[in-house]
Amino acid sequence: MASEVRLRSVVLDCPDPRALADFYAALLGGTPWAEEGEEDWYVLQVPGGPRLAFQQVEGYTPPEWPRADRNPQQFHLDLDAGATWAEMDAAHERVLALGARPLDLEDREKKDFQVYADPAGHPFCLCRIEHP
Repeated sequence: MASEVRLRSVVLDCPDPRALADFYAALLGGTPWAEEGEEDWYVLQVPGGPRLAFQQVEGYTPPEWPRADRNPQQFHLDLDAGATWAEMDAAHERVLALGARPLDLEDREKKDFQVYADPAGHPFCLCRIEHP
């Protein structure tokens, strides 16, 4: 009988694992932690969601969104920012206050999402999701 495989963590490379873990904790909730003496690897269990891990990489180079020819983004996180544009606007202000920077804010009504970079340069999207 085949064993069940489950997702354990999404791991993000970065130059400062504690700082990036703090960014996502402020945005998504939870408390980052690291094993004693292991400050190059932080973990964040998102309440009701996945476990994110942050790994220090020397010489880290962030993805160049939307350029995939030199340094591909590899993957990105889609975050549910609510069902209304007011909720999207509030989420937009929050991520900017936490240190994210906008990458693509155009045509939001047509696309229902906006693209940002976290403090280490990883792209993520705030998505307007209509909940049934």
